[in-house]
Amino acid sequence: MPRVRRVRGEALLALALLNIFVLVTGFVALDVIEARPLPAVPHPVTDAEGVAAAEPAASTPADPERIADVLDDPMSASGIEEGLSGFVVDGATGEPLFEQNPDTLVTPASTTKIVTAVAVLDALGPDHVLRTGAHLDPGRGRVVLRGGGDATLTATADSAAYPQVATLEELAGRTADALVAEGIDTVSLGYDDSLFTGPTTPPGWKPNYIPEGNAAPVTALMTDSGRVSPEARGYGSRSTEPSVHAARAFAEQLEKAGIAVEGEPVPATAAGDPIASVASAPMSVLVENMMLSSDNIMAEAMARAAAVETGHESTFAGATGATHQVMEDLGVEGVRLSDNSGLSTKNEITPRALVEVLRLAASSEHPELNAALTGLPTANSTGTLAKGGRYSPYSSAHEGAGLVRGKTGTLNGVSTLAGSVHDQEGNTYFFAFMANHPLADGLRLDPLAAALSQCGCS
Repeated sequence: MPRVRRVRGEALLALALLNIFVLVTGFVALDVIEARPLPAVPHPVTDAEGVAAAEPAASTPADPERIADVLDDPMSASGIEEGLSGFVVDGATGEPLFEQNPDTLVTPASTTKIVTAVAVLDALGPDHVLRTGAHLDPGRGRVVLRGGGDATLTATADSAAYPQVATLEELAGRTADALVAEGIDTVSLGYDDSLFTGPTTPPGWKPNYIPEGNAAPVTALMTDSGRVSPEARGYGSRSTEPSVHAARAFAEQLEKAGIAVEGEPVPATAAGDPIASVASAPMSVLVENMMLSSDNIMAEAMARAAAVETGHESTFAGATGATHQVMEDLGVEGVRLSDNSGLSTKNEITPRALVEVLRLAASSEHPELNAALTGLPTANSTGTLAKGGRYSPYSSAHEGAGLVRGKTGTLNGVSTLAGSVHDQEGNTYFFAFMANHPLADGLRLDPLAAALSQCGCS
């Protein structure tokens, strides 16, 4: 199931892995991988055993019949053929190479985040930042902490973390300096999370999501994607009142900065310009991090910010409405969302739609969308494709290690995988495999993408 927050070593590792040369059997030099590749994405190699022993030839068009033959055995072996749909296209031309119910609307789980990433980047732009501010109400002697939808906001800095995020520690220091300049050393504290409105959970979320730590109520003011601490995982790891939790953490940082805080934080309305503020990492970095870690609350918060930017209501319905509008503007059909993280069981997306969105993210005509592609986990190396034995030496899909990059999706009875893969002849494919079946799980889908990586299908 998806998780949250900053990825400490994973993202740094992913960037490093995308800038290496690999020698195989003494004479194979693969293309240097850029941290933010253009459409012709080179080979992201992380495991030499998954690489061809001969230098790939110049890319030649693949034969759809050979693609079908290559996929036939792993699809039969999956045991989920009845509930499996898929779509594969040539990465260079977009020519369909494999179709199995490609226009069937199915529950996508966290592959929803591919759509969300593109919608957010389109609506906000890759350089957009989310700001958290401190406002002074001098008549009440109160500082009001106003949330700007930054789910990565945290209490104190971690110099080893990537990405570097906004901290309440820094905001408190700046606020204290401004207060001291006004001759103020004691305040009360209010918090304003009014940027987001409506219900804090959407239709389709199961009642156990928040108690089990898969999600938190989505508010405009929170720290660590609603977790009670940066390291918290598992049952009970989320705050049921993320706005209050963040405000209390800010009060603690103000005290450390030399400002006395009287009483408990209370709901309040921020007015005027902030006396201090902090900014998130740029949206392109947040999107990459959200995709790599499959961060549910980041996805929901960023989609709300996109809704605000595009004039939609800052609700779940407004966020999905903004996403649907972007998809329509980009010419993508087959996306029906109830939320933007994929936790909702009411979401429906077609395999064709996921592949079309991936191709848009890779297009030189849409460089602002590239982060939706560069944020994809790499098989047996980063993110959700490095967990649970997926593409490991002990799996039946190990030959795809380092050659498959994809976004995973998992719910009860749902498993999905969509991304890109390179074959043995230098071809790039974009694919989506989606299973809505009682036996669906990632280990049954991984061999399909791995089979494409071993294809000599021209």
